[in-house]
Amino acid sequence: MIDQMHTAAAFDVRIGMDIPPADAAMAFLAKGGSGGNVLFAGTTRRFTRGEETVVLSYEAHVPLAKAECARLLEEAAIRWPILRALIWHRIGEVPVSEVSVLIGVASAHRQPAFNACNWLIDTLKHRVPIWKRETFRSGSSSWHEGSW
Repeated sequence: MIDQMHTAAAFDVRIGMDIPPADAAMAFLAKGGSGGNVLFAGTTRRFTRGEETVVLSYEAHVPLAKAECARLLEEAAIRWPILRALIWHRIGEVPVSEVSVLIGVASAHRQPAFNACNWLIDTLKHRVPIWKRETFRSGSSSWHEGSW
């Protein structure tokens, strides 16, 4: 029997104008024979601090962003017993209710998958060079950036 703690995890990082849908992410996660698959989907919300959002626009330094996402997945695999994991992030315009980012983690059990997924989205926002501009119905807009 193979000890899952000593097998190499499979990772997938994608950053671009389009990312595959959530069912493709779940199919990727399920290939590992895991017992706990967690998928986070970040979507454009309608209201932010009382203002109606029309669209989010993302810009990234794509080569650096991909490299940093890969490092995050490697760090997560050191912290938790991950079998498979992914970070897929859109750039360009993302209208209300559409997915901006998918982060998925597969593990033998649910708790490590939840913990790793939560850590990945929180850490991505601080370390990955992706910038977000929020445009509001009023015509105003604001940039949000991580602290990387």
